[in-house]
Amino acid sequence: MNDSTEPTSSYSQPPAPLPAPVIEDKLVSPIVTYVLVALTVAIYLLQMGTNALFHVDLPAALGMKVNQYIMAGQLWRLLTPMFLHGSILHIGFNMYALVVIGSGLERRFGNWRFLLLYVLGSFGGNVFSFMLSPNPSLGASTSIFGLLGAQMVFFYQNRKMFGAGARRALQNVITVAAINLFIGLSPGIDNWGHLGGLIAGLIFTWFGGPKLGLEGGYPSLKVIDERGAQDQLLGAALVLLLFGFLAAAKIFGLISA
Repeated sequence: MNDSTEPTSSYSQPPAPLPAPVIEDKLVSPIVTYVLVALTVAIYLLQMGTNALFHVDLPAALGMKVNQYIMAGQLWRLLTPMFLHGSILHIGFNMYALVVIGSGLERRFGNWRFLLLYVLGSFGGNVFSFMLSPNPSLGASTSIFGLLGAQMVFFYQNRKMFGAGARRALQNVITVAAINLFIGLSPGIDNWGHLGGLIAGLIFTWFGGPKLGLEGGYPSLKVIDERGAQDQLLGAALVLLLFGFLAAAKIFGLISA
């Protein structure tokens, strides 16, 4: 009598893959970006209107960066040039850059922090121009370069969160900034203002920009910003102290450039 048994197999069914985590990532609407565009365009229309009616660009006369007027105490000229432009091409390029770069940044930075970044970029850029260039200047490019500086730091500090995409984004931003600084060597372009805005954006974002992390347990995770209001105030204070000191040094004759 022959006994027969079924062959046994060591093969076992692989475990089912775990479901992909659900990551909640809340982004704000870029309201400030579009308000800044609308306000800047409105002021440019006012520039054209006063020029047509009175043969003088009143907003530019009252607000552009003019070193002798700043030395005389008109300190608002270290900020107001960001709303003024010299031509359709000038405002068109800057507002295009603001929408393309600013809308994405504002979604991550939040409305008020983005506005603070934009203003600080203008301040840093106009102070640098005040220190190092005798020529009058106007335009939002100081703030735009502040946004570029912020992008550099943001992608660098959050490179683990974004993976390979962060390296590509960082390379793109550095390339864009380098090309525009090179173009800024052309006559009639205030490259010192660009450089100052870039530095202000770098400093503010290094200390006060979003530092992303994950909160919660698998499979439900939430993207959080590990930095709070104190970090933002620190970043802003450092920019204001540095560029405020440089402006004061120029006004009181400690810097002769």
